[in-house]
Amino acid sequence: MAITRENWGSRLGFIMATAGSAIGLGNIWKFPYITGENGGAAFILLYLGLVFTIGLSVLLAEIVIGRASQSDAVNSFKKLGHGKWSVIGYMGILAAFMILSFYCVVAGWTIAYIIKFAGGAFEGMNAEAIGGAFGGFIGDPIEPILYQAIFVALTVIVVLGGVANGIERAGKVLMPLLFVILLALVIRSVTLPGAEKGLDFFLSPDFSKITGTTFVAALGQAFFSLSLGMGAVLTYGSYLDKDANLGKSAWYVAILDTSVAILAGLAILPAVFAFGMNPGAGPGLTFVTLPTVFLEMPGGYIFGIIFFVLLTIAALTSSISLLEPVVAYFREKGFTRFQITVVSGVIVFLLGIPSSLSMGIWGDVKVFNKGFLDLFDFATANIMLPLGGMLISLFVGWVIAPLAIKEVSGSEAGSGLTKIWIFILRFVAPIAIAAILINGLIN
Repeated sequence: MAITRENWGSRLGFIMATAGSAIGLGNIWKFPYITGENGGAAFILLYLGLVFTIGLSVLLAEIVIGRASQSDAVNSFKKLGHGKWSVIGYMGILAAFMILSFYCVVAGWTIAYIIKFAGGAFEGMNAEAIGGAFGGFIGDPIEPILYQAIFVALTVIVVLGGVANGIERAGKVLMPLLFVILLALVIRSVTLPGAEKGLDFFLSPDFSKITGTTFVAALGQAFFSLSLGMGAVLTYGSYLDKDANLGKSAWYVAILDTSVAILAGLAILPAVFAFGMNPGAGPGLTFVTLPTVFLEMPGGYIFGIIFFVLLTIAALTSSISLLEPVVAYFREKGFTRFQITVVSGVIVFLLGIPSSLSMGIWGDVKVFNKGFLDLFDFATANIMLPLGGMLISLFVGWVIAPLAIKEVSGSEAGSGLTKIWIFILRFVAPIAIAAILINGLIN
């Protein structure tokens, strides 16, 4: 039975949904502390340069494959006449499943923190006590799994609505709300006494801090913050009509994504400096350092609630895009959206339980010397996604370059910009992504 293929209701819907896919915990949770670990403004300039060259090029390549094929992440390569390259799609779907399983665990923590702040759970605590409370929470065998289940359910509900009525509608509501909340937090942060130290750190570059490690960190953040190599952008691109301007759409997505990362840095780092905290505190910056900061500022409980609502929204727009490639693939196999979305949601939830338990009672259970959450994170972020991005670059740059140029420019001749784009895909992006891959495996 032929399946009626869904489409976006508008190009704005595609841009908002794809930007939502790119904007996730990586932008708001990870970007500020990586910036803190790598010297501030110099890292940001390097990051921006890499986003708008290599990152944008691979982003556009994924959109092209999807729009040209009008198919899912696996069958798109078959429809373009190169079935052997379908391994990219299979790897992307597997990566999406794995990422979503532990992503929902961490996203569940953000929901829990909304409730904890609203209930005054951290009242009277210092940083050490909050750290202990966080460790106790994620180590509990039941509570984090309940919040994980809530987040999985939210993701499933949106995806059940379909492309236009579910994903697009959610993007049009959640993305503007995300920006409003983020701007409110920026205003509060930069007006705190002592915030100028954080602004100086964030905005005044010190190029002596740039090393090979900094370059790889910036490239990795640029690549992964755009949700590349996991089939999400490709799948979203497949719902685009033939009149959409792919180049402009890709630019808008990249601009929105980096804007959120920069605003998140402005919302977090000035506040961290204002209260004498460590800007390079790693993942604990979000769940230990920032709650401590919020408790010390006037109206901190309110801003704490707002911040974790922001994190939950960002996580939700990304988790939707991780589930949709799986749904799209099985929809082509004849399953209904309801069937495959619900079944996938249950599998993702069950697959995430070991990741949650690895933070507590299963902490001593190791596979390749890693707990389940760390193993899934390592396998996807350091192996599967870079490999997928590299293969996408090579496929578009070498195998379907004439078709890709026509999809982007509307003519076979192309333009100077499309020729630069193809050059980046053929030579620059594969080498740069290989650096991420090698660095991840070594470190």
